[in-house]
Amino acid sequence: MKKRSLNRRKFFTIIGAGSAAIALRPSSIFAAETVQPKAKPSTNIKDAGRIARNSMSMPGKYPGQVVLITSSKSVVDDEPVEKEAYLMIEKAVKELSGQKDIKKAWRTFVSPGEKIGLKVNPVAGKLLSTSHAVTKSVVKQLIESGIDKSDIIIWDRREMELIDTGFTAENYPGIRIMGTECKDSEGSFYDKEGKLYGEKNIDKDWYYWADVEDVYDSETIPYMINTGKYSYFTKIVTQELDKIINIPILKNAGGSITNAMKNLAFGSISNTGRLHKELWNDTCAEVCAFAPLRDKVVLNICDGLRGCFNGGPGANPQFICNYNSILVSTDPVAVDRIGYDIITEKRIAEGIQKSANPDSLKFLKMASELGLGISEKEKINLSVIKLI
Repeated sequence: MKKRSLNRRKFFTIIGAGSAAIALRPSSIFAAETVQPKAKPSTNIKDAGRIARNSMSMPGKYPGQVVLITSSKSVVDDEPVEKEAYLMIEKAVKELSGQKDIKKAWRTFVSPGEKIGLKVNPVAGKLLSTSHAVTKSVVKQLIESGIDKSDIIIWDRREMELIDTGFTAENYPGIRIMGTECKDSEGSFYDKEGKLYGEKNIDKDWYYWADVEDVYDSETIPYMINTGKYSYFTKIVTQELDKIINIPILKNAGGSITNAMKNLAFGSISNTGRLHKELWNDTCAEVCAFAPLRDKVVLNICDGLRGCFNGGPGANPQFICNYNSILVSTDPVAVDRIGYDIITEKRIAEGIQKSANPDSLKFLKMASELGLGISEKEKINLSVIKLI
């Protein structure tokens, strides 16, 4: 049973619904309601604490520590430079781990024989995807540290977006490319029995339940996989991977940030459309508290070579800029807090907003309360390295 392909405008209506709402109605998303506030829908967040943490659980080996490394040579003619990205990541990983040898530095986080997943973000297309300069640099350093190619998986929620942005077997030989939502060779989301391929890729033993639901049309449902009050984790994180390296992009979501936490949370579960309006903050924080993410994400490498300061998570050319930066941390909350300052400074400079809005960091405070990282700026140990 073949379904119509989703056109790109409709696609961004779906994936950008939450961020569009944030940009257009920031007071209702991030600030307290002033007129008869609705009770927040309940979730199953208490279930997340029923499994004991391990030594690598968020916020990881170095809570509250962030390395920010910059280089004016990292982007040339709006193209990230792989050689410079490699050097930046190498120095940052050494700095964070306290190791002088890059192999020992990486072995702080991963070991041979483990299945390592690189969570990239291709959702905005070629204009604003996790760069290949950063991704290929991470791959090379993993291999140099003793990780076999066959044990590295590049993944995201949508396989078709990975392919469209160049995350292919041709560009990454010997490395598996995986997405939860996928199509067959004829461009259909459905198999011969009329069942979504994506449904076979979700793990119904692991879920984020929230007392809110939505109705999706026939074009939208393949990108949500299921309806109802359950959002199921992808089997990629529950069954395929031992460790996850999160490689988000430095992007805004209205006056807030869509970076490490958002990349993980909304990229790892199904049925997310229902969560954007009332539970955006909760989802970013709470989904990361469940073991498949909390216990497996060992490093966050934020690709800030090119990012955006407005219009995120989509790619609006007029708002894309060169931050010439990479942020590295085991703590996704802390790295988002520092990333927020970088974006906010740019937004203020561009006249988009006059000052920082503490309400924009609600999800980081929630994540901190769940023990996932450090959200207070004064408690974060920031190391800044300027190459040139």
